[in-house]
Amino acid sequence: MCGIAGKVGPGANDRALTERMCAVIRHRGPDAHGAYVAEGVALGIQRLAVIDTETGDQPIYNEDRSVVVVLNGEIYNYRELRDELIARGHNFMTRTDTEVIVHLYEEMGDRCVERLRGMFAFALWDCGRRRLLLGRDRVGKKPLFYREDNGRLWFGSEAKAILQDPEVPRRPDPAALDSYLQFHYVPPDQSAFAGLSKMAPGHTLSWQDGRVRTQRYWRLSYRDELAGIPEPELHELIREHLLEATRLRLRSDVPLGAFLSGGVDSGAVVAAMARQLSEPVKTFSVGFDVAEFDETAHAQTVADLYGTDHHQLRVEPDAISILPRLVWHYDEPFADHSAIPSFYLAEMTRREVTVALNGDGGDECFAGYRRYRAAAMTSRFAWIPQWMSGLGAHVIRTMGTGARQDTTRARISRVLEALATVPELRYASWVTYLDARARRELYTPEFLETLGNEQPGGMLVEPYLASDATSEVDRLLDVDVQTYLAGDLLVKMDIATMAHSLEVRSPLLDQEFMQMAAALPAEAKVRGATSKRLFKDALEPWLPQSILTRGKMGFTVPLREWFRGQLRDLPREILLDPCSLQRGLFRQASIERVIDDHLSGRCDTSNTLWALLQLELWMRKFIDGEIPTGPDADLS
Repeated sequence: MCGIAGKVGPGANDRALTERMCAVIRHRGPDAHGAYVAEGVALGIQRLAVIDTETGDQPIYNEDRSVVVVLNGEIYNYRELRDELIARGHNFMTRTDTEVIVHLYEEMGDRCVERLRGMFAFALWDCGRRRLLLGRDRVGKKPLFYREDNGRLWFGSEAKAILQDPEVPRRPDPAALDSYLQFHYVPPDQSAFAGLSKMAPGHTLSWQDGRVRTQRYWRLSYRDELAGIPEPELHELIREHLLEATRLRLRSDVPLGAFLSGGVDSGAVVAAMARQLSEPVKTFSVGFDVAEFDETAHAQTVADLYGTDHHQLRVEPDAISILPRLVWHYDEPFADHSAIPSFYLAEMTRREVTVALNGDGGDECFAGYRRYRAAAMTSRFAWIPQWMSGLGAHVIRTMGTGARQDTTRARISRVLEALATVPELRYASWVTYLDARARRELYTPEFLETLGNEQPGGMLVEPYLASDATSEVDRLLDVDVQTYLAGDLLVKMDIATMAHSLEVRSPLLDQEFMQMAAALPAEAKVRGATSKRLFKDALEPWLPQSILTRGKMGFTVPLREWFRGQLRDLPREILLDPCSLQRGLFRQASIERVIDDHLSGRCDTSNTLWALLQLELWMRKFIDGEIPTGPDADLS
């Protein structure tokens, strides 16, 4: 796991700039620094040594040094690829996984990514052709930002690396900010910085002679290829795939462990690890004193079952101290507040190990969110005329849905509103925090003018329409893999862990495992009120019923209570400060109403307050003043 950065094009051979670009992301790889600088090209790397700690420093070259690569991530099938390439006559100078990329490129060119099984973002320079190839893993585990301008290309694992070049302007992108306030994360096809882009997961990007070309090399297929197979055979198939995906992720030359939340997914990964390791698995959990947010008792159940070396930290999150660190590390506004416990968990885990496995991806593979059950139910009531559903939703809104968004009345209202909407726009209403009407009320006329014509459904429509899924549940899983997983969950975990130089591996996001899950019949994933049914049934030999049947608990913090308690003054101090108001983004009266509604208890606006705070602090850190080189504790 590492951090990479670089620049190609006229005048790109600036070693001092390359050093600055790498220095600002040193937390991603503190073990070694390397660079390749030649006429018109500079590649830099900060390395976290995990495989081949002795000879694996980067950049890595092929035999005649005509191809050079820097890699962020891990190639899990590198041993098999190495043996194959040696048999074809290639000579290896190291034992690192990175070296297979240069030799695969010699064999296959840009298609080398198709053979890589892992999480990665790499930059490869072909000296003879004077050509740069960027590659990103299939689901977007490893990030990669880039900028093109006047025939030049910048790239970096984090946006702040590119921003070290004084030629790169720092301006917010209004459309990205609008999307952020709608979904609480900047979508994976946008960047909060105007002029910067994110490389899409499952894509390559090539640069040559000032021209850029992108190409998609992978996407999931949701055709029910496993339909008709008896469920006991499917259970065995799931366990076999999980064991193999986990086995590949146990390859490490440094200590490793696992996150253990007490849920099904992390429990499944720990069970698969325990079956393949001769020593007890080191497991890590974070607990809170508020029972509603604490899962440590369930984590302890799994730890006791498998005799793990369990480490548990009980914390009282200090949002005031952690806010500046979150803002600096995340580079873009990021309002998923589960980033807070993730940050603490990574910090604790890094004291013991360098690599940790986790359960990310289980919900997106097997339909674990409540909204998938709603989708299955909605599809059964698609015969109801849209006008009737719209009338029912209007009646419930008139009656009021309560101060919280998780009441039964609020859920029924959302289902009726969805039925009154065309299918490709329904999902947006379920995953939107601030709808178009609420955002219009919040924005100033000047900010609204910069947005132009709003596109209903935003980023969700294209992947929905392009999916080959035949069921509504699978179609929404496809959408989430390409949007919510890539733009929120994987960003959250990558940044939280790499801030502490911790590598995290996700067996449930293995490409073979995901394709197997996608090919399962949708009705086996959700049945009635039970989500992830087939996965849970498959895990019955591995996990106790108390884990398999318990309700889903989010990995989060008590924001609602914070903003009525220890943080009650912070929104007013930050959001109504003249520095904030003079930006001209939001109406002062609207901000005051959001704050007063929460403090008075009229409704829970804590999520909106958190999103607005993250946005304003990001503005102060990355748009105002000097180019940031590190976090600080100043919220002024």
